[in-house]
Amino acid sequence: MPLTHLDLAGHPRPQLVRDPDWRDLGGPWQFAYDDADRGRAERWMEPHTTAPYTATVTVPYPPESKASGIGDSSHHPVLWYRRTVEVAAPPAGRRLLVHFGAVDHRAEVWLNGRLVGHHEGGHTPFTCDLTDAVEPGGQQVLVVRAEDQPRDVTQPRGKQDWRDAPHVIWYHRTSGIWQPVWLEEVPDLHVTTLHWTPDVAHARVRCAVRLSRWPARAVRVDVTLRLGDRLLAEQRVLADERETVFEIAVPALRHAQDLDALLWSPDHPHLVDATVTLTETTETGAGEGDGDAGVDRLTSYLGLRDIGWEEGGFQLNHKPCFLRLALQQGYWPDSHLAASADDLRRDAELAKEAGLNGLRVHQKLEDPRFLYWADRLGLMLWAEMPSAFAFGTTTVERVLSEWTEAVSRDLSHPSIVAWVPVNESWGAPNPAHVPEQRHFMDALYHLTKALDPSRPTVSNDGWEISAADIWGVHDYTQRADVLRERYGHASLRSGEFTDPWPGAKRLLLPGVRHQGQPVVLSEFGGTTFEPADGEEWFGYDTVASPEDYAERLDSLVAAAVDSPLAGFCFTQLTDTEQETNGLFTADRRPKIPLPGLRTILTRPRRG
Repeated sequence: MPLTHLDLAGHPRPQLVRDPDWRDLGGPWQFAYDDADRGRAERWMEPHTTAPYTATVTVPYPPESKASGIGDSSHHPVLWYRRTVEVAAPPAGRRLLVHFGAVDHRAEVWLNGRLVGHHEGGHTPFTCDLTDAVEPGGQQVLVVRAEDQPRDVTQPRGKQDWRDAPHVIWYHRTSGIWQPVWLEEVPDLHVTTLHWTPDVAHARVRCAVRLSRWPARAVRVDVTLRLGDRLLAEQRVLADERETVFEIAVPALRHAQDLDALLWSPDHPHLVDATVTLTETTETGAGEGDGDAGVDRLTSYLGLRDIGWEEGGFQLNHKPCFLRLALQQGYWPDSHLAASADDLRRDAELAKEAGLNGLRVHQKLEDPRFLYWADRLGLMLWAEMPSAFAFGTTTVERVLSEWTEAVSRDLSHPSIVAWVPVNESWGAPNPAHVPEQRHFMDALYHLTKALDPSRPTVSNDGWEISAADIWGVHDYTQRADVLRERYGHASLRSGEFTDPWPGAKRLLLPGVRHQGQPVVLSEFGGTTFEPADGEEWFGYDTVASPEDYAERLDSLVAAAVDSPLAGFCFTQLTDTEQETNGLFTADRRPKIPLPGLRTILTRPRRG
């Protein structure tokens, strides 16, 4: 029976799903802190070792959060997880895998005392092959050691605070397992990575398939693309290497008058269903089905859309598109950076209900289940790497490695329309005066373009712009007349700024020249209600009432919409801990009635 969109929505990896079986390992695990870091020496990974595990944690919620059942936000650099899993060894020709959506920051994994994998990078997925460590009898002991040094500022950490308590714009930490963990049985030869890159202008889709190992001989890859009941394409290729890249013609895209029924956009988020079948054949290669073995069948999806930028404008499907975004922290009071499937869906729905056509996901690689809902509901996303805070060789190595994994994970989501490897010079604080820091940011730009040339890349969003396809500007003035003066002039579309220092940092690094890049007010606003006495808060200005808030929001948005800017991003979607400047409260209630909020954010452009 074919998988439905609801099946994909509930899967921790919605764009690479096997039918029918995967097993969620979320729920209670045995848990222990290891502040003295003695667990390895004392063999806490051995299946008979149970004494240290005196607590129970609910996976995948971080132990700093209430949802985990622990709720301890103090510094604990080493964490251990233990769970007994009832599972038998897979049959011959099959492998048993355990997938981790994200473990912050460094992870080691054992099954029955045998090391089966390790990974560094707190925001990207990894997989361990359990097959050779499975023991007879069905009872298997899975152990995870996570190390997350709270004060290591060369570690990509985003908005997670390195101090004891949250301050200014930084929040409680998210350590250890914080995205889904699940088991999956697969053929010995199987697909590990599947990438889709649409090319609407040339009526085609590029497909990249990576296998678990080099095939002994060529294997068949069959791809079918459908939009609802409409067959768009079928293609077969032979793959004789570990990675195969091929073009799929989509003839329906050549009908220029019928594109609205095919293309993905915020107003019409059409998604194309894809099936991929991998078949290992005998040496004879005789007739179809003769000698077939080791079949891997996948369900996936993609969106047909092109992203462009020229002459100071952002384009979607070769048409001007004004970006109406909010800054999304992706943080929940009870679960921190982790979230349930329902919470992830609700945030995507809130953005649409407010009239936004996108979000700038800030200092977080968002859960793929959220990306699914952005794809399905029609939200354009800026995807951003969580930053480190001190520059050096370790920072460079860590960011380059994890960002490469991040782009690979999310490359196929149609909702992602821009990549942001650096925000506000975090991790490279002096690029105007330290050449190696500017080289680092420019290298991230070029690395990203090498991994994915189809989207714009913003090497450093906010200020000190160097290599970039979009010039993102952060400006927290609370005066609409100042915004109009700075960004309301026609020459802005040619990259001219009347005030090149709207904040503490210059907008452009020396030698940067405009080459048609759109200018986006990628952070502005930040207004909050006046706090109560003793209440911790952070914002850029306060107002006394919902009526004052609506007036301020309307004036700032109007100044952005009436300008030659290519779009805006309001700070922020929801209140987050002490940063209380959201359009919605932390429990997702609108600050002003939703119809009024939508009217302001959807204000028509002039001309």
